[in-house]
Amino acid sequence: MIILKDTIEIKASPEQIVDFFLHFKDNFHAWHPDHVECRYLTPGPLKEGSVIYIEEYIGGRLVKVRLHITKIEPRRLECKVSPYGSRSIYIMEPKGDKTLLTTEMHMGTKIPLLGRIVDKIIKGRAEALKRHLAEEGQNLKRILEEGI
Repeated sequence: MIILKDTIEIKASPEQIVDFFLHFKDNFHAWHPDHVECRYLTPGPLKEGSVIYIEEYIGGRLVKVRLHITKIEPRRLECKVSPYGSRSIYIMEPKGDKTLLTTEMHMGTKIPLLGRIVDKIIKGRAEALKRHLAEEGQNLKRILEEGI
């Protein structure tokens, strides 16, 4: 199993960061220039159980996935990414008037032999995804701190 992690300090409250994600469709294109399409596959506002279809370029390759929102808490959001079977986790830790936002991407499987094979396949794409996660963090910081 491969776990990618990025942490950034943002001058915003955890609630402001969660609100950004609760308005995911509205914020999707501003969040990263490589984000192409976003649509909700379930009705209503974003909540646990919501499903979102997205398309984005990662490392020059168009990726099409469904995000299944599994947890929305005041300081934590989680989703499963299909068809890849990975998980995205966003953890917000208050630090004075700032928040440490940690983004984790869990990819692969813990099944011993299969895990090693899947990890080799994923590893080539992991660096591009790690760069993308870091860019999303920097962009979110800019959006929330500068209102851009």
